[in-house]
Amino acid sequence: MTHQLLEVVYRDDHIIAVNKPPGLLTHRSAIDRHETRFAMQMLRDQIGQRVYPVHRLDKPTSGILLFALSRDCARQLSEQFASRQVDKYYLAVVRGFCPHHGVIDHALREKLDKMTDDRAVADKPPQEAVTRFRRLATVELPIEVDRYPQTRYSLVQLHPTTGRKHQLRRHMKHIGHPIIGDSTHGKGVHNRFFADHYGCRRLLLACTGMGLDHPVTGQPLLLAASPGEDFMRVLMAFDWLEQARSRG
Repeated sequence: MTHQLLEVVYRDDHIIAVNKPPGLLTHRSAIDRHETRFAMQMLRDQIGQRVYPVHRLDKPTSGILLFALSRDCARQLSEQFASRQVDKYYLAVVRGFCPHHGVIDHALREKLDKMTDDRAVADKPPQEAVTRFRRLATVELPIEVDRYPQTRYSLVQLHPTTGRKHQLRRHMKHIGHPIIGDSTHGKGVHNRFFADHYGCRRLLLACTGMGLDHPVTGQPLLLAASPGEDFMRVLMAFDWLEQARSRG
């Protein structure tokens, strides 16, 4: 990955939000010891001051990543995230025609990382996990990618009300509509199709909207970000640009 500045989508004296590209870790992790670039350190160097992470995005997921610029703001924002007062909206491209809308209420067992979760309790019961979804658009291609002569995909908006590890990826797989580009929960033949035909080799999941209360003023704040250039290529190819701007 070439060196670049992070796109700032919002900044004031108290908080800053960036549009994290896919493939970038939020902060240093023992899971990816070979990585040398992290959003937190990049942003600190970019703006010349300390930043405090208040949540995270998975490495392959792009989108809005929020940081506080003081310990007090970090504490207040962390409390908002912990009490589920922050609304996060994601765009995703999934396999098949998923239902028009619904709620996935499917508890998830915590996935442990061998290197970083050695102290975690392995026999913890599954944790509550809830995702609301809304289908925005569909496409059917006259191309045999898997077993069928046609191939179908959907553009969906995902609104998680809990924040479990890999929740959106695991939930969409659970209902039979895995996210394109997901090497763990998806299907390689579809991932390769998007790489070969649209030059898109990433997970097609992006946090494009976030609603919260400002930690100092208390005023509602709505942040928005583009899903990224490679994601946009897919949206344009399927004529989904207008639907992707939908909010709700």
